[in-house]
Amino acid sequence: MQTRPLPRARTRALALLAAICLAPLAGCAPKPDAQAAVAPARNVTLTADQVKHIALFTVADARFRKTVEASGVVDFDNDQATSVLAPFSGPVTRVLVNPGQQVRAGDTLALVESPDFAAAISAYAKALATAKTARHVAEMDKDLVQHNGVSEREAQQAQTDAVNAEADRDAALQGLLALNLDPQTLRDIQQGRQLTHAEGKIRAPIAGTVVEKLITPGQLLQAGTTPAFTVANLSKVWVMAQIPESDLASVSLGDVAQVETNAGPGAYSGIVSNISALVNPDTRAVLARVVVDNPSGALKKQMYVRVKIRSRQETAGLLVPVSAVLRDDENLPFVYTAQPGGGFARQHVTLGYRTGDQYQIAAGVRAGDRVVTDGGIFVQFMQSQ
Repeated sequence: MQTRPLPRARTRALALLAAICLAPLAGCAPKPDAQAAVAPARNVTLTADQVKHIALFTVADARFRKTVEASGVVDFDNDQATSVLAPFSGPVTRVLVNPGQQVRAGDTLALVESPDFAAAISAYAKALATAKTARHVAEMDKDLVQHNGVSEREAQQAQTDAVNAEADRDAALQGLLALNLDPQTLRDIQQGRQLTHAEGKIRAPIAGTVVEKLITPGQLLQAGTTPAFTVANLSKVWVMAQIPESDLASVSLGDVAQVETNAGPGAYSGIVSNISALVNPDTRAVLARVVVDNPSGALKKQMYVRVKIRSRQETAGLLVPVSAVLRDDENLPFVYTAQPGGGFARQHVTLGYRTGDQYQIAAGVRAGDRVVTDGGIFVQFMQSQ
């Protein structure tokens, strides 16, 4: 059977369809420039004169101590700082100190016209007189019972009454001492002197600096609830450093720390005294408490500082000078290593911790490798030619 030739229009359509289908395949063919871009970098061979200007460093196992850098916030030394609460109720008559003033333990900070204080003085005076009378009666009955002046039962009851009265007297005294009664007023009460007017005194519980004054004259205080002052010893402060989880293993109790601030020149020395058992869920950091000497008082509460903690634990690893590390077009770190044949090969590395002017190399080189430390830019230039 003889095949009939295709019409000319249909032949042209088939040719056009074939061209369209083959066009994408032609576009997928690799270009010579693209192949050259992905080709590995070749080794560099230098002349003897050029090698004289190249400095090499032999990689070896080394031991070093890490320095952990973190941000921190200054706080009072809470072992030497306290909030002073009003021990009694009543209006403030006078405030005797101002913030920044140095005080000693027991110094008067403010005076209060307090009914509580007056009632406590009266209760102690009555208990003192009652105990004195009860003891006198008990001693008299003790003498009378020997001469049948009173019964044995009456004498024992008098002794019981005296003991109870003395217990009430001692309890009233403790309540009065809790209100910071001054020793002279106490002696006057015990000696039976009449007190014309006694104001309650808010006293400093510790020696230090008045850092907060929270009351004013005329303010009505509530016993045990109204904060009146904050007194703190500022010779030492706490710095709460935020330690990232990745650096936590390098920080331990007793590590030496340096604290720097923009508020003054120089650094302050401190010691890591506590590491929190909790991780902040927002920052994923752990608080480390650093106790810092603050003789000049330059470190203030809530001040932001920079903390450098030098670990006492030694870390082992491979170190290379910072000058040996270069970056490629993709910003990946690499070094040039000397090859047995006299050339230099580009070797990508994984950088670890930086200590001083050296990098810890986690991967990419081995002990005994020789890396270029001076002249690496020249080697990189020669490699690009």
